[in-house]
Amino acid sequence: MNLLGLAKHGLNNFEQISIVCVLITAVISLVYAWLLRQNVMAKDKGTAKMQEVWNAIRVGADGYLKQQLKTILPAIALLAVVLFLSVYVIPPSREAIAEFGTENARNVVAFGRTIAFILGATFSLLVGQLGMRMAIQANVRSAAAAQRGFNEALSISYYAGTVTGMLTDGLGLLGGTVIFVVFGTAAPDALLCFGLGGTLLALFMRVG
Repeated sequence: MNLLGLAKHGLNNFEQISIVCVLITAVISLVYAWLLRQNVMAKDKGTAKMQEVWNAIRVGADGYLKQQLKTILPAIALLAVVLFLSVYVIPPSREAIAEFGTENARNVVAFGRTIAFILGATFSLLVGQLGMRMAIQANVRSAAAAQRGFNEALSISYYAGTVTGMLTDGLGLLGGTVIFVVFGTAAPDALLCFGLGGTLLALFMRVG
C-alpha cells in the first residue's frame, strides 16, 4: 500500500490509513464550517435601527482587523527569517537526515521550518479574521431572532461559534497532515514551527 506516497517514509499500512483518515476529517470539518456559515448568513438581520448599530460595529471591527494585519505581517516575516537560520543552531534530527540525506537535510529542514511557520500563521490568521467577521454577522441576526424566540437566537449564536471551531480543527489537521505527508518520520522538525505560527497569531487574534 502506498497512499499519498507515504510508503517512501517507511510508514506501515495502519499509519498511512490513519493519516488519510485525518485528512478526510479535516476536509469534512471545513465543509461543515462553510455549511454553518451559509445557514447563519441566510437569517434575517432585523430592523433598520438594528442594522445601523450593527454596521457601525462592523466598520470598526474591519478597521481593527486591517490595522492588526499591517502590524503582524512584519513580525511574521522577521520570525520566518529567524526560523530559517535556526537550523544552524538546532541541527536536523536523525530522522530528517535519514529521510533526506546528510547533504540535503539541513536545507530541507530550514525551508520546512520556515514554510511550516508561515502556514501555521496563515491558518491562524484566517481563523481569527473569518471567525471575528462571522461573529459580527451573527450578532445582528441573533438579536433579531431573539425577538421571535430564545431557541432560534441561541442556535444562530451556536452555529456562528461552531464555524470558528470547525475552521480551527479543519485547518490545524490539514496543515499537520500535509507536513506528515511531506516529511514523514521527520515531521517533528517542521511541526513545532507550524504550532508556533498558529499559537503566535492566536494571541493577537484573542485580543481582537
